[in-house]
Amino acid sequence: MKLVRYGEAGQEKPGLIDAQGAIRDLSGVVRDIYGNTLGEESLAKLRGLDVNSLPKVSGSPRFGVPVANVQKLICIGLNFSDHAKETNMPIPTEPVVFMKAISALNGPNDRVILPNGSKKSDWEVELAFVIGKTARSVSESEALDYIAGYTICNDVSEREWQLEHGSQWSKGKSFDTFAPVGPYLVTKDEIPDPQNLAMWLEVSGKRMQTGNTNTMIFGVQKLLSYLSYFVTLAPGDIVSTGTPPGVGAGIKPKPVFLKPGDTIRLGIDGLGEQKQSVTSD
Repeated sequence: MKLVRYGEAGQEKPGLIDAQGAIRDLSGVVRDIYGNTLGEESLAKLRGLDVNSLPKVSGSPRFGVPVANVQKLICIGLNFSDHAKETNMPIPTEPVVFMKAISALNGPNDRVILPNGSKKSDWEVELAFVIGKTARSVSESEALDYIAGYTICNDVSEREWQLEHGSQWSKGKSFDTFAPVGPYLVTKDEIPDPQNLAMWLEVSGKRMQTGNTNTMIFGVQKLLSYLSYFVTLAPGDIVSTGTPPGVGAGIKPKPVFLKPGDTIRLGIDGLGEQKQSVTSD
């Protein structure tokens, strides 16, 4: 299933995408896409619905973040060795973990707003997974059992504030609008191998990133197991797993960064596409 939340910001309704690509309204079935909605039993009930009996949504409404009431947005840095090399950082021997503020969450096609005075805002296409049930000290072999599904995150990053104002990356990662997520939450039954998904990103029509999750240093199972050792992962938590090479900061001989008027387009196989216009604050 492809689950969505559609409508104006703060007023989103739950829905799913039918076989023809139309949105079907789920608000008569579930209150929202969050918490217990993401458990195996609840997802099984949604799969059993007669999709054609659900109200069809007309027009082209805005998509919101496909999961509501997110408690944690955890990110993994430098998880592709060639990306680590382009940023002149050592290849990690264990996952590099940082947090993005929940207030950075943004719809997949909403504007990315550059902070006042920003000169080094950058892009990062990433596979994200969404937790389906509470995870504590989960083994790698059982990790996929705790995942509800997958989505896309554009881990927008202000490099000056990430790297030049102390050691805490979260400062450069947590500006408002810096975490577009979506368009869908694709349930894990539709993604049998999360470690073999092509991914790409364009800025104003120019391809900047081309990669595949098969080159991740630490795969989805390792990451969930690792994180769940020191933090309880709750249903609806989002983990963004790192980006392939091609970020603006790594361009030689001179880095290239986002500017007002740019358009970012990105996608991952089976998970859809995002498109954001870049504006100033």
